[in-house]
Amino acid sequence: MPDTDAIARAIATPMVERISVDDAGRALTEPLRDDIRYLGGLLGDVIRSHAGEETFRLVEDSRTDAFGIRYADVTRDDLAARYVGREVSELMSVIRAFTNFALLANLAEDLHRERRRRIHLRAGDPAQPSSLAAAFAELAEAGLTGAEVAAALTGAEVVPVITAHPTETRRRSVFDAQNRITELMRVRARTELTPSEEAALSADIGRQILLLWQTALIRLRRLTISDEIVTGLRYYGASFFDVVPALNNDVRAALASAYPDADFSGMSMISMGSWIGGDRDGNPFVTADVVTEASSSAARAAMQHHLEQLSALHQELSLSARLMRPVTASLTALGVGFAPGDEPADTDDEPFRSAVTAIRSRVLARALQTLGADVVDPADRALAHAARPYADADEFLADLDVLDDALRQAFDGPIADDRLGALREAVRTFGFHLSGLDMRQNSETHEEVVAELLSWAGVCDDYAALGEAERVELLCRELTSRRPLTSPEAELSELAVKELGVVHAAAGAVDRFGPRAVPNYIISMCTSVSDMLEALILLKEAGLYQPGETPSCSVRVVPLFETIEDLRDGAATLTATLALDFYRELVRTQANTQEVMLGYSDSNKDGGYLAANWALYRAELDLVEAARDADVRLRLFHGRGGTVGRGGGPSYDAILAQPPGAVQGALRLTEQGEIIAAKYAEPVSARRNLESLLAATIESSLLNTEGLADPAQAYADFDELAELARQSYSALVHQTPGFVEYFTASTPLSEIGALNIGSRPTSRKQTTAISDLRAIPWVLSWTQCRVMLPGWYGVGSAVQAWAGDDAERLAKLRDYYENWPFFRSVMSNMAQVLAKSDMGLAHRYAQLVPDADLRERVFSMIVAEHERTIAVYAQIAGTDDLLADNAALKRSVYNRFPYLEPLNLLQVELLQRFRAGEDSPLIRRGIQLTMNGLATALRNSG
Repeated sequence: MPDTDAIARAIATPMVERISVDDAGRALTEPLRDDIRYLGGLLGDVIRSHAGEETFRLVEDSRTDAFGIRYADVTRDDLAARYVGREVSELMSVIRAFTNFALLANLAEDLHRERRRRIHLRAGDPAQPSSLAAAFAELAEAGLTGAEVAAALTGAEVVPVITAHPTETRRRSVFDAQNRITELMRVRARTELTPSEEAALSADIGRQILLLWQTALIRLRRLTISDEIVTGLRYYGASFFDVVPALNNDVRAALASAYPDADFSGMSMISMGSWIGGDRDGNPFVTADVVTEASSSAARAAMQHHLEQLSALHQELSLSARLMRPVTASLTALGVGFAPGDEPADTDDEPFRSAVTAIRSRVLARALQTLGADVVDPADRALAHAARPYADADEFLADLDVLDDALRQAFDGPIADDRLGALREAVRTFGFHLSGLDMRQNSETHEEVVAELLSWAGVCDDYAALGEAERVELLCRELTSRRPLTSPEAELSELAVKELGVVHAAAGAVDRFGPRAVPNYIISMCTSVSDMLEALILLKEAGLYQPGETPSCSVRVVPLFETIEDLRDGAATLTATLALDFYRELVRTQANTQEVMLGYSDSNKDGGYLAANWALYRAELDLVEAARDADVRLRLFHGRGGTVGRGGGPSYDAILAQPPGAVQGALRLTEQGEIIAAKYAEPVSARRNLESLLAATIESSLLNTEGLADPAQAYADFDELAELARQSYSALVHQTPGFVEYFTASTPLSEIGALNIGSRPTSRKQTTAISDLRAIPWVLSWTQCRVMLPGWYGVGSAVQAWAGDDAERLAKLRDYYENWPFFRSVMSNMAQVLAKSDMGLAHRYAQLVPDADLRERVFSMIVAEHERTIAVYAQIAGTDDLLADNAALKRSVYNRFPYLEPLNLLQVELLQRFRAGEDSPLIRRGIQLTMNGLATALRNSG
């Protein structure tokens, strides 16, 4: 029977009431609250002047009521009643007001974080955790030698991979307006302004807010992959071009300074990756043309950046031969035949300009060769046609090194360290390709296509009927033979033609832009050796894989282990594949490195939060051992989403929580959704976030961060806990009759499909099974209704079943929490999710379920587990303050979460109307806009 008392308690207590901030915390955030009040006041002025006094009053009354709910001065029923019976057009203004306010509040919080960081730096405080300075201090304290550090960081790389999963719908115009407001707010904070200057600045900020108010926040059409490609490239101009090369240089310089006896000269740790245009798993819109567009667009961005910097260098390097030491012979040779500016061709008075012109002409020729005439400005085409294209980015870099050497020989090192130094680092990092475009496809598709190719070639009529051993034997024969399975005249299915077209397009990108353009081929739902070999068959047909005594392939085959079962069996699959002689030899030619991707999203959807996290940890331990036994270097690729339910949470803590041997100087991880904008929209935040990835990677590679006295016992304990958590989660999600119906009705799942946030469908297949639903809509739906179920469900039951009132076991869990970064990270992330959940709001969404018995039965299970989980967290952490270890987030939740109340209540109101038959474009847009507003306000929703 449903526990009506527990439900009543949950409904009566808004979660924000459990979050309190003391006077000291309020004092720290006073500048933040000043900024929020200031921006909110300017937004209010815009609303009053453009939406009218009545709308302004409704917004203000909603805001007042939202805060009154915290103090029990008003109820949610009172606030919800304000929206009943009103025209959708009027409610749209309220939704827009609170959504725009969330955008501005995010901006103010980012500025406040920046402000606090500057205060610490100016005060000379100890380096803060997650900074490079703190990481190097840790290394110094550990007493490591230069040789040890150099060995651990040989081949080190950190690769954020931008993916096309935008759970926020921020348009370019909104993005630009926010960045302009950010810069203006920095001026306001750091400049002594006169009253007239203050008024002018407020007017400028007000204009940007006015632009935001009158800019549609959501699209009327679904995003195309072309839109996603453009959106992903946006971040290079916004931050990556400036920040990534600078950070690479800073890390190298810091290591060289700390360990002068070691050689770090060739190190560039950060490079960029992308899935946008290469990830076709469940996305029918990724075609050969899209792969070509994605790789070409990336290369174009890199070329344009390099050419812009060369033009600026030409302007800056006006050094006269009459006023400096004789230049090097190499520089003179570089500039022979090229004149600086409009000077006669035989001038030698400005040798650096001549050399830059020569270099630029060869980059232009390369752009013309690989991207076509439309990339080169008509004024530069003659220069491009007259030059010999660079063969690759290394040749370009060698010429820039000539410039650098000549400047240093002339004692002009400060000039060499400026723009030229940044360009040299950018060429090392971005080459002519910009970022590595990963290919990804589901193993089922590979099997179907390879079966067709084998049948067409007369090799095997019924590949699908073969057992695993027979498949592996057959595939090995084909992969050690040079014979192709297809020919141009082959009559193949539409699917086979499309899949082969994609890999041929990838081969074209490698040919035009170099092997770094397409570095990896990822196999989703990889469960066997044959799954890995089938991908190699397709790469072979495109000419990317070459058989022989020493096989070669510039593209790594990367298994993606996603479900809990696949994670458990992943090491065995890897071991069996590496036991194949030809494959082991192939890995040897690929820097003896095998990459493995770990799926956070599907494992969570499969078994719940704790079971998934433990399955990932266990899988990493097993994979590390398997790689060690095979004598290969393991590189793990973490498929993390923005939310805790999809592997989200602070990246620094997550990396330090990896098991021993799992990092080894190398880290790849996906960056998704609104997290991309939150981290990388502008240089200050981009540097801070990339620096934390570097710091964690360095620390995890060189220091013992696990902190367990008895790892074997801890692992055994968590095997039991994870299984109990999985049983609890499965009892709800997989075994409760009607659960899918409850989930669909009590969340905006079906409406998410209409939200124009991405190019791919919400499900891999046209079914209603939870297993076929994509992780993003699964998590986004639970987030919108404030249940946040993927981030905590099952933990409470597991701990109570395992420990109960056993003081010894509870003490053991407290010890793990204090000393084991993995468990502390799991519990901390869970507590953050619980702090953002709200069963009272969730109850309002539950009322959308028409079946009363189903509604009460499922909701009572959720409420009971929610209460259990909060209780066990308090037992383990020693506090009922869910955000005790994250003061900044606590202040954010305390200050801002009341503003979410109107968006949640308006979403429920519009969903009720829509599902009652009130269908119109405006009500659909209203629902979509509430989703956008909540995703913006929560900042990690999908």
